[in-house]
Amino acid sequence: MRDVEYTFAVARIRVLEKHLLSDDDISAMISLKDVPAVVAYLLDRGWGDGSQQDPDRLLAAEASKTLDLMRELKVDPEIFRILTYPRYFHNLKAAIKELCTEVRVAGAYYELEDFGRERLLELLREKDYRALPEDMQEVAAEAYETMASTQDGQICDLMVDRACLDAMMEIGRKNGSSLIRAYEEMTVAVTDIRIAYRAARTGKSLRFLREGLAECDSISVSALADAASRGSEELLAFLRGAGYGQAADAIEEGPSAFDRWCDNRLIETLKPQKTNTISVGPLVAYYLAKENEIKSVRILLTAKANGFPEEAIRGRVREMYG
Repeated sequence: MRDVEYTFAVARIRVLEKHLLSDDDISAMISLKDVPAVVAYLLDRGWGDGSQQDPDRLLAAEASKTLDLMRELKVDPEIFRILTYPRYFHNLKAAIKELCTEVRVAGAYYELEDFGRERLLELLREKDYRALPEDMQEVAAEAYETMASTQDGQICDLMVDRACLDAMMEIGRKNGSSLIRAYEEMTVAVTDIRIAYRAARTGKSLRFLREGLAECDSISVSALADAASRGSEELLAFLRGAGYGQAADAIEEGPSAFDRWCDNRLIETLKPQKTNTISVGPLVAYYLAKENEIKSVRILLTAKANGFPEEAIRGRVREMYG
């Protein structure tokens, strides 16, 4: 779709933006008695299809509805692919780990019609890797064999996540859209920093980091790996020298602040497009806002289910999403 053809879609998104959960909505849900009350509140606000009573199913239905909206608004196939690719690779990881450990984890999969649990388990059992998307075939085989022999879920995650980032960067490099290139560049850079941060905290080796970080243009991944392998202080110093001082400040503030910085940095990449009524930018910005909204509700529901007091829940949601 040409940019000028997004005019109607952007107008519709402007209406939908008004229905995103407000701070008052979040406060109201925090004050509710229990999880069923929160679910009822969300159903009244139009979440899901109006029938889901299970929290996990409701969240999955709302995420699927957002993807259906992007399809309905005829978002460019390449952009749609970028938005959904992390879900496909996530489901691949979940299937590999379930098959190798024989442990099924509730809510482990995204609901994807053509790439759900049953389909993936069938392909992996048969080792029919060629039935997978081309840029997933090699890593599926390697990650499955590694997981089967080592039972190391972290290595499996690292391999599949790296393949996902490489695939997304390749799309960005081939596509002529400045929006896609900017979004992909920042997605990979932020994910690399996230991996480096976690590796520095847990003392991962330089080899682990070099295998897990994906190449991008805005940060030297070899230097990032070297710094993270030497510990958190070296990583913070590197980030400040590489133009990612805000990331370093967020890391020092704590894990929740850092997660919030990662999410906000991606949204900020789209800000120049937000007021453009003839581009796909506002649609992508809405999609990311909706993703963050679902994350926020998931945190709230989990805290409610574990009996956290209202003030603790309020602080947790505020920490994550301001």
